[in-house]
Amino acid sequence: MNIESTEFGSITIDGEKLDHDIVIYPDKIGERKKWITKEKHGTSHKFTREEMEEYLNQVDTEKLRVILIGTGQYGKLGLLDETKRLLEDMGIKSIELKTSEAVERFEKMEESREEKLGIFHVTC
Repeated sequence: MNIESTEFGSITIDGEKLDHDIVIYPDKIGERKKWITKEKHGTSHKFTREEMEEYLNQVDTEKLRVILIGTGQYGKLGLLDETKRLLEDMGIKSIELKTSEAVERFEKMEESREEKLGIFHVTC
């Protein structure tokens, strides 16, 4: 799997241009379930604990070491303190970067696919 590029409103992976937020799991790519956060806060720019738990339930958290969050082209998405605490309590490092920077960092990370999770916001 190769993240080729990102621009406002899309991310291109292995030649396929996706026009929605994504989650890169160790074994698949899924669409971000931002409605979970939006229902609670009226916006998908605040990343809730409940939304993060949805993704964590789909991976082996014993192996997961880091979650990289692409916060959007202008950096508008942010983890709420409750979400940061959840990850800290689980011993999982979180890194928040603008999506263009996060894409580059994700591709260069030393962690294996089982040890990392990528969540990328493609708009603001």
